[in-house]
Amino acid sequence: MTTEPTGPTRTALVVIPTYNERENIEPIVGRVRASAPAAHILIVDDGSPDGTGDIADRLSAADTSVHVLHRTAKAGLGAAYIAGFGWALAQEHPRFELLIEMDADGSHAPEHLPALIAKAEHADVVVGSRWVRGGQVVNWPKRREALSRGANLYTRLALGIGVRDSTAGFRAYRREVLEAIPLGSVDSQGYCFQVDMTWRAAQQGFVIAEVPITFLEREHGESKMSGSIVREAYVKVTKWGLARRRSQVADLARRALRR
Repeated sequence: MTTEPTGPTRTALVVIPTYNERENIEPIVGRVRASAPAAHILIVDDGSPDGTGDIADRLSAADTSVHVLHRTAKAGLGAAYIAGFGWALAQEHPRFELLIEMDADGSHAPEHLPALIAKAEHADVVVGSRWVRGGQVVNWPKRREALSRGANLYTRLALGIGVRDSTAGFRAYRREVLEAIPLGSVDSQGYCFQVDMTWRAAQQGFVIAEVPITFLEREHGESKMSGSIVREAYVKVTKWGLARRRSQVADLARRALRR
């Protein structure tokens, strides 16, 4: 469903959710500005008690291309991105044509942004992938790598999509993808949110591409990963996969009756 590329003038917005990232937010914003100077930045802060929101306001006051969306409570990664997407789609000056997800903790290297932005000229969704040729993770324990690889393999088999890193949180969406997806119905959190968005985009026929990235484990702050996030993803992917199988069986039955 890609349209003709518009060239490097496509206006990009990097959406960065934060919760207690005071040590990370200023350096990451500086690296984004250096790597993609034409892009805007939206910091979505979920009422961080450590003062992250205040730092974000200071950065915004010094740079008109840095924007801040304050939320009053920690409602999860998915909800933060949905709020950020809604804010971005409502803007007209500038009108953002490419929306990019990126973590605040440094695990997503802003230096990969030019590759994601360039790839989006020929794809509707671009995933910064750890599990394609050239991608890698740094400072991850073997158990966590096995969990990620296994989750992505299970997702591919259950949903029948070819994306090798559907749980990845470093990605770019063309505006028309987010306009086509009913964002108000997306209630997944954690990395299940990324699978949910990938699945919805694939169902709508959008072109999904992957570019290799190096994923680095955070140096400051605490990981937001938890057992409940893993369980949510397993349950929802299983549910979606079963619904897909039922749909396939019903379609085969209808075709058989027509013969």
